[in-house]
Amino acid sequence: MSAYANDVLVSADWVEDNIEEFESDDPAYRLVEVNSPESPDSDFPSRYDDGHIPGAIGLQWDEDLSDETERDILKKDDFERVVGDAGIDEDSTVVFYGDGWIPNWFALYAYWQFKYYGHEDARVLNGGKDYWVENDYELTEEVPDHPVQEYHARGPFESIRAYKDDVDTAIESGLPLVDVRSPEEFTGEVIAPEGLQETAQRGGHIPGASNVPVAQVLADDGRFKSADELRELYADHGVDGEESIIAYCRVGERSSIEWFALHDLLGFEDVRNYDGSWTEWGNLVRAPIETGEE
Repeated sequence: MSAYANDVLVSADWVEDNIEEFESDDPAYRLVEVNSPESPDSDFPSRYDDGHIPGAIGLQWDEDLSDETERDILKKDDFERVVGDAGIDEDSTVVFYGDGWIPNWFALYAYWQFKYYGHEDARVLNGGKDYWVENDYELTEEVPDHPVQEYHARGPFESIRAYKDDVDTAIESGLPLVDVRSPEEFTGEVIAPEGLQETAQRGGHIPGASNVPVAQVLADDGRFKSADELRELYADHGVDGEESIIAYCRVGERSSIEWFALHDLLGFEDVRNYDGSWTEWGNLVRAPIETGEE
């Protein structure tokens, strides 16, 4: 079995072995739990306040990692403030994990945003909070009080982010577009997953896109499939890393997971996350839309 292209996944055992470093005032190691706003009912504490990994900082994707006025990620100065206030500096090893009906649902969105602004040592807890809790690792309700740091972002690095013009170019050139939403969203049967707000006027998918639902990149225990399995999955949809790739979903969070799988786990060089996603495309006047199966 071939290894991942980059050493960016950490195991639950590795996090447990480094709890003291995550709890320390020294910013060398920081652990970040990113919650989704619509966490499903569960038999275990899925919310940060109900229990989290010792030493973990709690961030909410919509309150802490989104612009207050525009439908956008944080501006650079706001990103620097939020990250510094959390006790993170430019040299910190930052490990992300989260909850959700998809493991690490918004944690990978935070990871992608950190990479967009140039944070070098970012990693992900494989399996997320679900795996941690279901395997009886320690939880606490104690909130750490890490010293504030002065953070200076190196980015933004636009090479990992796609905009509408990039999608237009991909359609015209026949470049791979990976729609990571459910089959029902892809075909236009529904506009949003059950229980979530509909953020678009029309249903369907971007012309030429392939449907690789995000659950397909994960094993039954919520951890990522092997590099060989991922490579075979994408190859079945004509995605082999030889061309530019754009991933999208509804608001850019699920596509962050597959951007991570394509870019960081498989090492495909030119992969971008279209964070405007269907919320933008499905509301555009005169934007082409397809319905039905691929």
